[in-house]
Amino acid sequence: REAYDRKITVPFAYETKLSGINETEMHKEVWYRRSFTLPEAMLNKQIVLHFGAVDYFCRIWVNDIPVTEHTGGQTGFFTDITACVRYQEENVIRVQVWDDYTDLEMPRGKQYWEEESKSIFYTRTTGIWQSVWIEAVSQNHLKKVFITPLLDEQAVRFEYYLAGSTDLFLDTRISFNGTYVTGCRIEPRAMKGSFTLELNQPALKSWNFVEDLTWSPESPRLFDVIFTLSKDEVMEDTVRSYFGMRKISIDNGIILLNNRPYYQKLLLDQGYWPDSLLTAPEDEAFVRDIKLIKEMGFNGVRKHQKVEDPRFLYHADVMGLLVWGEIGSAYLYSRDYAAGMYTEWSEAVLRDYNHPSIVAWTPLNESWGIHDIKTNKLQQGHSNAMLHITKSLDETRIVIDDDGWEHTEGDLLTIHDYEASKEVLKKRYSCIDTILEFTPSGRALYVSGWNYRNQPIIVSECGGIDFRKDEVKGWGYSSAVSGEEFLKCYEDIVAALMNSELVQGFCYTQLTDVEQETNGLLNYDRSPKVPLEKIREINEGNYRK
Repeated sequence: REAYDRKITVPFAYETKLSGINETEMHKEVWYRRSFTLPEAMLNKQIVLHFGAVDYFCRIWVNDIPVTEHTGGQTGFFTDITACVRYQEENVIRVQVWDDYTDLEMPRGKQYWEEESKSIFYTRTTGIWQSVWIEAVSQNHLKKVFITPLLDEQAVRFEYYLAGSTDLFLDTRISFNGTYVTGCRIEPRAMKGSFTLELNQPALKSWNFVEDLTWSPESPRLFDVIFTLSKDEVMEDTVRSYFGMRKISIDNGIILLNNRPYYQKLLLDQGYWPDSLLTAPEDEAFVRDIKLIKEMGFNGVRKHQKVEDPRFLYHADVMGLLVWGEIGSAYLYSRDYAAGMYTEWSEAVLRDYNHPSIVAWTPLNESWGIHDIKTNKLQQGHSNAMLHITKSLDETRIVIDDDGWEHTEGDLLTIHDYEASKEVLKKRYSCIDTILEFTPSGRALYVSGWNYRNQPIIVSECGGIDFRKDEVKGWGYSSAVSGEEFLKCYEDIVAALMNSELVQGFCYTQLTDVEQETNGLLNYDRSPKVPLEKIREINEGNYRK
């Protein structure tokens, strides 16, 4: 344990090539050690240590002083280490991680509990898999702000949390495309509070607020915000942020984006890379994926079985991409699992609240972890609890209860349907009766006691066509042997869903091949299998062979 005789490149897990280790041997416990020095400029500052994500449970020491521990492999945490560090001397961080690959009550997503990946499950990620950094802040600083766009009121609400003393001033300045719009100064009398600013300002010179100033995948407009905290006219802290004027809602069974009907064309995105698994190899990888997604004519992704790195969400905000936020599931139910999941899911929702790209939350998938929901009251309660906990934290987004089937009270009727026949799909989605009779994978769409209530219908998994140009082993839900056949199969599925008057969107499985799953529109290395413009033509209903 004290040898530390191997080097690893963080934030890549030891199972990955980019970590420098590249071994898939299973270990339940791993240790890290890293030394660092602090410059004199950090003197008299509060020193904060951040971890983006560590899978699954970890304890942290700084200079042999225990500073924090955290449970949950998909969300980040931070801790104040000011009292433990020495300036202009060597400091040592030690991290102990437990990740029991045999524990099926542990939320893990697609990480397989056996050594070799198989079926829909992939190589595990153990330990640190997102960035680690140290931040120096003033004793008086802005801890966090929740930003809520109020489209109908043409305003924005800020809920702020402060650290330090109370005799402070908080200045907020909003600009758009470099032009100052509005702002205010408040003198907080407590360490948290809220205020609202109207955006109907002459500086915007907008003839139509929705047309000119809102955020959408087609026009991802963002307002810039600068928060400044001061005391006795001396600046203590400055934070830059942004927001998008974006509203997602449901009215009379229709999904609306900014109060207008909006058809969602989504891709299932597992967020895996060949050399780095769950960790993007570099920031540009997120940008490249989003460019490819948009080039193919999609307007969003369902981030599948993963709480994605916030950097991806930043690029989705800036480039214009809808995101369904999700968390990796566990596979066995227990009260311990349920209690832990409530905490980890809440952390994810609160962390990502400010991103305009996120329009829906998906806390559960295909009854994973709640396989007996059909008859088990505890599991039914858990599904509803995840739904209502989400709504208690975020009133602005759509929430799905159990994505795919066995629904209870969710905002959408989402269906997983890997049927490849155009005629079967056309018939199935021609009327509500044939839709509700469908039992994907032998599962009813609703648990007994709950019924369809005119929720919008989205086929949130479909396709999964296996197409390979070489002899590698792989699989999909249907198959094609040539590019021409692949495009025909893809068009059959997408056209049948888009022509239905009841379906308001689809999510195609999937963006890329992942390990043994060869059902992506792209290869695992992101190279196209067929011309991207052909996929776009199909998505736009203009396919020309």
